[in-house]
Amino acid sequence: MLAPAYPSLWFFWLTAPICFFVAWSDMARMKIPNKAVILTLLVFAVAGLILLPFSDYAWRWLHIVVVLAIGFVMNMVGMLGAGDAKFAAAMAPFIALGDLFNVMMLFAAIMLAAFVTHRLARAIPPVRNLVPEWESWKRKDFPMGLALGGTLAAYLAMAAKYGAQ
Repeated sequence: MLAPAYPSLWFFWLTAPICFFVAWSDMARMKIPNKAVILTLLVFAVAGLILLPFSDYAWRWLHIVVVLAIGFVMNMVGMLGAGDAKFAAAMAPFIALGDLFNVMMLFAAIMLAAFVTHRLARAIPPVRNLVPEWESWKRKDFPMGLALGGTLAAYLAMAAKYGAQ
């Protein structure tokens, strides 16, 4: 991991509840609320300014623009929802550019695990009946917020433990 450990630890503690909310909301309503996206950006805006060298902090704002543009195109062709694109963009500044490949591999693994786990849980009536009103049980599409939130939390936890000292 190239991300610095100390800022990653703080970012983890500040964003983990948001990641949990994003995953829960997407499974329950198949929507990632804008308030979660805005709060994620606010965490970076304030904590990033305190925790990161200013040059790193400033450049990471470009990550948002790039990921949002890619997400916008992916949304237009039906690959993912608008909330997914916005949350991915909000996640982007927390990720060190040098860790991009590792994060993509982590996302692929978490997405596969989340998909399999979600589909298995959906197929087991006692589990499904715990939250029978969840929209994701009824729809064919997958609640990507489960994988996105999991990826950000896992990356920041790993960067906090194994990141640059």
